[in-house]
Amino acid sequence: MTAPTNTATAGGESSGRPARPERPPGYWERIDRIVAAAPPLSDEQKAIIFTAFHQPAAREVA
Repeated sequence: MTAPTNTATAGGESSGRPARPERPPGYWERIDRIVAAAPPLSDEQKAIIFTAFHQPAAREVA
C-alpha cells in the first residue's frame, strides 16, 4: 500500500498538482534582476538547451 499524495492546489483546483508555497516579497523582482544581469546565451548554448527539452518522451515501462 502506498501513502496518499497531497493533491491540494492553490485556488481549490483539483489538477493533482501540489499547491505552490507563497514567495517572499520581492522574489520575482530579484529573479528579474538576476536574469537581466546575465550575459546572453551563445548559439551553441541555445542549441544544447533546445535539444535537451525536445527529446522524444521517455516511455515508462509498466
